[in-house]
Amino acid sequence: MTFLIVTHVIHKSANGKIFGYAPYVREMNLWIHPFSKVILVAPVLKGLDPNPIELSYEHANLEVREVQEINLTTVYSAVRSVLSLPQIIFQIFNAMSKADHIHLRCPGNMGLLGCFVQIFFPFKKKTAKYAGNWDPASLQPFTYQLQKKILSSTLLSRNMKALVYGKWKGDSSNVIPFFTASYSRSEILDFNKELPETGEKLNLIFVGSLVEGKNPLIALQSLKLLVDKGYQVHLDVCGDGNQYKLLEEYIRENGIEQFVSLLGNVNATDLKTLYKKAHFLIFLSDSEGWPKVVAEAMFFGCIPITTPVSCVPDMLGIDERGDLISKDPKEVLRIIDFYFKFPSKYSSKSIKAREWSNKYTLELFNDEIMKLI
Repeated sequence: MTFLIVTHVIHKSANGKIFGYAPYVREMNLWIHPFSKVILVAPVLKGLDPNPIELSYEHANLEVREVQEINLTTVYSAVRSVLSLPQIIFQIFNAMSKADHIHLRCPGNMGLLGCFVQIFFPFKKKTAKYAGNWDPASLQPFTYQLQKKILSSTLLSRNMKALVYGKWKGDSSNVIPFFTASYSRSEILDFNKELPETGEKLNLIFVGSLVEGKNPLIALQSLKLLVDKGYQVHLDVCGDGNQYKLLEEYIRENGIEQFVSLLGNVNATDLKTLYKKAHFLIFLSDSEGWPKVVAEAMFFGCIPITTPVSCVPDMLGIDERGDLISKDPKEVLRIIDFYFKFPSKYSSKSIKAREWSNKYTLELFNDEIMKLI
């Protein structure tokens, strides 16, 4: 039995293995292990070492079909991408003809091509993981909307199960509410997290790409307000991106070097340690699907202070397991002030957050995947 993956995720080839973004590859390793052969159609870079947040596929029979990355950000890359489309479409079509199970990763340019090509294989078993915001009321790029329309169409996507985050009014029978997981049952800790005593540090954490849409600068602005008010506080910033230098400048200009650590990309083991000590996750993103960092923080009783995007309100039980706010640093300060006035409220919410997230283990995730393949 052959399993096909069509994805826009950029991979690296090193030491005879194929590496990709660790949370994605960790999930794919669950999907592929029952199959005798795996075909991967994706962009692949050579000659680069994997970084701490990249992981290798674990399968004895992995066939990689390298294709050009579809990149429309510059004139040169756009022309190159357009010229490569016939070859990419041929590779996808050929791979689908040989596969027993077709799996698309959406939204993305490769996923969009896969959505069109899979129409010609109505009798093959298919799944698509839509990792973006499925909320029909949200503003989406046209290509994302197009993928959503094709995937949810029982006519165009026959035998397709589209796995999405959240349950939305008007979804077709193709669409299945789903989740994701990062930790196993063996990693569940039975403990109660409390706010720090006088003289101890309040630990905050931001995890994500350091890009405009994730708003890491708001986490730093929130930290500055807390420092100005006299809190003994420290913020760990985990991630990398094009706003790294902007954050460095803000830290230097505001004299908060001793209160923050820019840690870059952090491996899974070190990140888990940071979640365990953190009291609050500050994550005020513009758009998400199922933000893993929110669920991961909650797994260890770290209360998320986050924006109400996609299915995040459901994850937090509105405000039962965390706090939903606008992208305003003053709101972060207000929330933390409240918990220090009523510390028992913090402990209670931390327990609820941990108990909810502890349900969504890798074991349950694997069981649900097995039902689909």
